[in-house]
Order: sequence, then structure tokens, then C-alpha cells
Amino acid sequence: MQIFNQLAAKCSASVTEAYSTSFYSSVSMLDPSIQPAIHNIYGFVRFADEIVDTFHNQNQQDLFKRFEDDLNDALERRFSMNPILHSFQITVFEYNIDQELIDAFMYSMRLDLSKKEYTSEEDYKKYIYGSADVVGLMCLKVFVDGDEAQYQKLKHSAMRLGSAFQKVNFLRDIKNDIEVLERSYFPNVDFENLTPEAKDAIVKEIEEDFEEAYKGIIQLPSTARFGVYTAFKYYSQLLRKLKRTPSSHILETRIRVQDHVKWALLVKSYVNVKLNLL
Repeated sequence: MQIFNQLAAKCSASVTEAYSTSFYSSVSMLDPSIQPAIHNIYGFVRFADEIVDTFHNQNQQDLFKRFEDDLNDALERRFSMNPILHSFQITVFEYNIDQELIDAFMYSMRLDLSKKEYTSEEDYKKYIYGSADVVGLMCLKVFVDGDEAQYQKLKHSAMRLGSAFQKVNFLRDIKNDIEVLERSYFPNVDFENLTPEAKDAIVKEIEEDFEEAYKGIIQLPSTARFGVYTAFKYYSQLLRKLKRTPSSHILETRIRVQDHVKWALLVKSYVNVKLNLL
């Protein structure tokens, strides 16, 4: 079992590295003791997301149902021959991740199979909670390592950080969401005719999320603070670029942060954390 557990963990880490070099770099800034658990969480959410976003030549409903059944079986048996689900269930039980968080995430992923537009604020917030906020809470469970009082104290900030990351991704990926996936997440916004006012309102919403998230980041345990702060700075920089991009150009290109800027952010983050300048 030790060999299989190690292999499963390596598979989850490989998923992180293959799908998001930026997130992989941020995880590398965490204490080595908690890096595997965050990779395990990412591998699980990434695979679920891939089913609903990418595998269009497959029966996605069937794939998702089978993935969900395998997930439930893994949690019941505390074992799975699917290495991604096996490593995830290890983290679930090691860090006491609530079933409600897992259920909420799967609910939002299932919505992506059929729901194309969010017209009410209530539906939008429920989707964001399941697709992003709960992922932040799963990671927070790892960061606080069983300290329930600290978890409750930082819960709000972790959710806001998850929301901010997800909304930045939505704004950055509008072109793909509309043209390929035929989805629109922000309520009552016509992205094919996006006005500066509508874009500014979205940016302001995300900035408020980041402000609330920052209050919790500076209180994280030292094992997690540097990695989370690095991810926070990267996404903040991405939002600044999106803010400077004219609304008429949002649909024309996918905004990214250049590699030399990423390295500069990493160095600055390291200095700020080590010198306690947060």
C-alpha cells in the first residue's frame, strides 16, 4: 500500500504540473509537509472539471456519473484503483474534509453539464460556492491541520479567495466560455457586447473579494502563508491586466502574466513574507 499511495500522490502532483504551472509553483512554496495534500485536492477538482469542460467527444453525462460513483466508492472503501481518487480520499480522511464541501463541489460541476447561463444572483452565488469557495475551504482544512477554531476564523477569507480566483478565471476565459462552452456565468451581462461599465463592475466585485481574502492570508500558519500569498499576488496581477484591457478586447484575446513578471512576483512575495511586510 505504501508504494501505491506514493504512486497515487505522484499522479496528483503530475496533474497539477501539467494543467497549471502557476498553481504548481505556488504549491511548491508551501511547506513540504502539506504539498501532497494540496496536489491531491487539485487533482480531484481538475479531473471533475475536465469531464464537464473538455471531453466533448465523449458522453459527458455518463463519464461524470461514473466518476461520481467511483468517488463515493473511494470514500466508502478508503481505497480506489483510480490514483487521483485514491490520493484525494487519503487527504479527505487525514484532514477531516467535510462531505458537504465535496457534495457542493460535485453539484456545481454537474450544473456545467447542462446550465449555460446564470440570470439570478442566487444561482450565481450558489455555483461559485460549489465550484470555488469549497475548494478554498478544502485547502484551508489542510493549512490549519485540525485547528477547528482557526478554521472557523479564516473560513470567510478562504471562501472569498476561492471566489476571486474563480471570477478572474471567468473574466480571462470569456472567449472560450462563450464560443466553445456556450456558457455565461456573470448574471445579466451581455459579454458579446461587453460595456466598460459592466466590466468595471465585475472587476470591482473581484477586488472586494481580494480585500477580504487578504485579511485571512496574513493570518495563515507559516507553513501555508508564502504559497497562498504568492498565488494571491499572481491572480491580483492578472486582474490588473484585465482591468487595463478595454472591454471590447476581452473577447479577442486571453490575458496572461508573462513569465518574467511571475518570477518578479515570486521574489517580491518571498521578501514580503520573510521580512513580515504583509
